[in-house]
Amino acid sequence: VQLQASGGGLVQAGGSLRLSCVASGRTFENTIMKWFRQAPGKEREFVAAARWGGGRTYYAESVRGRFTISRDNAKDTLYLQMNSLKPEDTAVYYCAAGSWSNMDYWGKGTLVTVSS
Repeated sequence: VQLQASGGGLVQAGGSLRLSCVASGRTFENTIMKWFRQAPGKEREFVAAARWGGGRTYYAESVRGRFTISRDNAKDTLYLQMNSLKPEDTAVYYCAAGSWSNMDYWGKGTLVTVSS
């Protein structure tokens, strides 16, 4: 599986962005898709997760209620809708695929910068 993330950019605080992650290769209903982010000088952290075949979604406490993970299976694309962005959301965002316990595939990141 190859993953390609896009959609990052510069946005003012309070604004919105939608990240996309196109998956090429074989994905299965039980494949777990996750978004992570890494801010400058900080460790990578979990943002959101969803099963490729649908069902419950999961979020980090810091983004719950502001971010929404979704997928369009027909387009082989995972999304992260980010609303009410804050400067602390500034980071490189990565999409990944695998199981709940292990992400086997990672895409190159896309930079999100939120100005105050």
